[in-house]
Amino acid sequence: MVKKDRSDIVNKTYLMKMIPLFYQKHLKSQLSLAEYLFLQILVNILQSIKNVNLERLANGIPLPIKFESRRKRIQRFLSLPNLTIEKIWFPIIKEWLSIYFTKGKIIYVAIDRTNWSRINLFMVSVIWDKRAFPIYFKLLPKLGSSNIDEQQKLLSQVMPLFHNYKICVLGDREFCSVKLAKYLQSLGVYFCLRLKKNEFVEVEKDIFQELNSLGLEPGVSFFIQGVKVTKTRGFMSFNVACKWKRKINGVAPKEGWFILTNFEALELAISAYKQRFDIEEMFRDFKKGGYNLEDTNVTGERFISLVLLIAIAYSSATIHGQQIKRKGIQKYIARIKEYGRTERRHSSFYIGLYGQTWINFKDICMNLVMELMRLHRNKRKYYQQGLRAMRLIESVL
Repeated sequence: MVKKDRSDIVNKTYLMKMIPLFYQKHLKSQLSLAEYLFLQILVNILQSIKNVNLERLANGIPLPIKFESRRKRIQRFLSLPNLTIEKIWFPIIKEWLSIYFTKGKIIYVAIDRTNWSRINLFMVSVIWDKRAFPIYFKLLPKLGSSNIDEQQKLLSQVMPLFHNYKICVLGDREFCSVKLAKYLQSLGVYFCLRLKKNEFVEVEKDIFQELNSLGLEPGVSFFIQGVKVTKTRGFMSFNVACKWKRKINGVAPKEGWFILTNFEALELAISAYKQRFDIEEMFRDFKKGGYNLEDTNVTGERFISLVLLIAIAYSSATIHGQQIKRKGIQKYIARIKEYGRTERRHSSFYIGLYGQTWINFKDICMNLVMELMRLHRNKRKYYQQGLRAMRLIESVL
């Protein structure tokens, strides 16, 4: 009896290459062969159906077993004891940081929270390519805003990942605590935390004034250095960057920004804080704009495992979308930036995700496509260019 080389099965048969090679290397070291293959299948199904509902995933898995058995198989997989952020994701993050970031460049780390129904998810992400790259996520044991103890505890989990890098932590008004700023200052990291407009600053010794009364209006910006924030005694001084965007076509934002920071210039603080909004785009990609996370019916640790699965799929699609763009063939997947449009129409995530969709449909319909191409011989040149684009996309997927 000839013994089969099971590693050859992984490398040739099931390896769809949607997951980057450095991901694959680590995943193989942490999962059994069966677990690794099942993860590959789940990621590919997820990229195709773009929905994390357990029943939808079970419907898509091509295992020749009953539907209920497929659903339970997914549940068991999401309950694996080694399918954790610390074991699976952190080592991949470290490798990703070493590949895509230099030690002298500031890395922007956004903290935010999203909630729906009974889910209250805290997320820490790195801003990257106009999106946020999820690095740590935790279900809060309550509804509503996080407190300073929870924020410090969650940030302490990820800070060792950035030991050799400069970072700047970005947070909206939920994270405007001066205690959090003091904590970040003690770690030697930059921060830009948006203050509420009714916060007080010390304009003169023991004389405090609301930020809202400092004269900020559309088109105005100013920088306050070395000021104490809040009336509570004992806190160190920080800087406050203030900016209200000017009116465009007679319309201005409803309110300006007051940013608590340890940057030494207005432009640095405002430029940094603007990047925080990329985490909103990531949440949109996770939810209705991408994987429909809100449709899931799993809870607890299974939910975190599911978010981990999305993080693998999401970041993989983004990396492959960048590779497709570098080859200059993204126009075969999506509309490119139009004349007069300042922002790109589609992200690298979108290009990578729908690049795989395009290729998958090609495989399903190839006989019909070839017949259709034969009926339009005058378009042969363009079809050949498109087929070449498909081959190039396949080379990075």
